[in-house]
Amino acid sequence: MKTEKQLRKEISSKVRDIAKLREKGRRFTPGKDPVNYAGRIYDAEEMINLVDSSVDFWLTAGKYAKEFETKMAAFLGARHCLMVNSGSSANLLAISALTSPLLGNRRLRPGDEVITTACGFPTTLNPILQCGLVPVFVDVELGTYNIDSRKLEGAVSAKTKAIFVPHTLGNPANMSKITEITKKYNLWLIEDNCDALGSRYGGRFTGTFGDIGTLSFYPAHHITMGEGGAVVTNDTLLKKVLLSMRDWGRDCWCEPGADDTCRKRFSQKFAGLPEGYDHKYVYSHIGYNLKATDMQAAIGVAQLKKLNRFIEARKRNFERLNGCLGKYEEHFMLPIAEAGSDPSWFGFPILVRKEAAFGRNDIVNFLEDNKVATRMLFGGNLLKQPAYREIDCRVHGSLENTDMVMNNLFWIGVYPGIDERRIEYVISKFEEFIKKYENQKN
Repeated sequence: MKTEKQLRKEISSKVRDIAKLREKGRRFTPGKDPVNYAGRIYDAEEMINLVDSSVDFWLTAGKYAKEFETKMAAFLGARHCLMVNSGSSANLLAISALTSPLLGNRRLRPGDEVITTACGFPTTLNPILQCGLVPVFVDVELGTYNIDSRKLEGAVSAKTKAIFVPHTLGNPANMSKITEITKKYNLWLIEDNCDALGSRYGGRFTGTFGDIGTLSFYPAHHITMGEGGAVVTNDTLLKKVLLSMRDWGRDCWCEPGADDTCRKRFSQKFAGLPEGYDHKYVYSHIGYNLKATDMQAAIGVAQLKKLNRFIEARKRNFERLNGCLGKYEEHFMLPIAEAGSDPSWFGFPILVRKEAAFGRNDIVNFLEDNKVATRMLFGGNLLKQPAYREIDCRVHGSLENTDMVMNNLFWIGVYPGIDERRIEYVISKFEEFIKKYENQKN
């Protein structure tokens, strides 16, 4: 009878054969096959890791999760990385952690204000509301589509305790100005880095400037686990809080399947509990179960090996589009990278100018009809969305640019699955559309 090691080797060989067959079926026919805005890029390595993990049948976080957390922290230059089940959960965990009693006078309490942007994805905003905090909205800059750092200080009040900043479509926000303000007013800084893995500002990775950074590994993002996310921090106390709140709120820090790591499992006294109460069932926070599975992590470990290549492909596709669409700047405002930054672009944002001979719907419908996928900048102005019309909030100044984004902006993909044939096709469709409108004008 064959050993388990021999059988695993045979399984891996068969999986590799399946991957080769699948690769042969990936062809692109212009006008027939879609040019997606994003997608998962994988090969046999992800499939082999996934199958290997499933054969282990360790269904919660395990060896692959630990390997991924260690390697992601090393990649970013962060001290701690904790996996969670989604980027949205990462945002929820990040804000929730700042309400911990362990943080003393700096803990966030209901009614405290958190400065953020109304222009973006709802799960940046949702945890602020879910924790009983008050969002304070600051407008974005056109071109970068990041929070307008020039207006931040004016938004600070006596109730302000934190700033929650997304790096829009992978474009780093002005971290010099933002960190200056957070230090001046002793504010917490959380970075929603879900769209910006691999982006740098001043040579440093985004997601590591703040007290906590968040990541997403949904299929549209820079690497994927299908679902999945992570929080990163350099603060050991925050890591303790994040770990507790991620794992049901428990006080114990044992890994799944491990017992008595602290050697005090039955010898501690906690107020209100009997002497020696099992530490595995002592809860120091009102937490959640936001852990990821080892099967997700197994995919992530293989994806991490490709991350630098993925980042370069995104940059290359962005530059190709930027160079070719630059001649249409009378119709479009093209994206502007934040000064001092090196973005790992999530997408290519295009703002249709008010004076253009056509509207956003015209170009978007044309592209979609020709199999070029487009997306809006997520929720546009979130305050105009049905879910947020009656929330308790404060708006600093106007949200004029946010409304402009909602009404005039769309974006197209730059992900590594867009090869030269696909990008040539996308460019040709823009040329065809503009020529059509210029002919009509003449």
